[in-house]
Amino acid sequence: MKNELLIVGTAGFLGSISRYLIGVWIGGRNSTAFPFATLLVNLVGCFLIGILSILVERSFPQHRSLYLFGSVGFLRAFTTFSAFGLETLQLLRNQQPSLAFANVIANVALGLVAVWAGRSLASVF
Repeated sequence: MKNELLIVGTAGFLGSISRYLIGVWIGGRNSTAFPFATLLVNLVGCFLIGILSILVERSFPQHRSLYLFGSVGFLRAFTTFSAFGLETLQLLRNQQPSLAFANVIANVALGLVAVWAGRSLASVF
């Protein structure tokens, strides 16, 4: 159990730091601008979890630490549903319903496509 906590905690730290750095790299968020940083990390995270899900399905009992590190730790700290919700609400409060709607569609629909693409890519190998 201690090893599992260390794996998840370390991966979560790395996921959170990665998420922060992408936000800085994109240039921060303006409450009236489209939240591209959150969309990017959510789509990358969905794609990676698609790949990881195939890898884990193929070898789960032998590689539980891969699941704990990648899915439970890194990707769940890296992606952010709460930021997506807040940014969508801010767009609505700033009277930008079309951007809010685009944000919802982009995160949900493209996120599902990204998971599918990741699983499809991983299935080839």
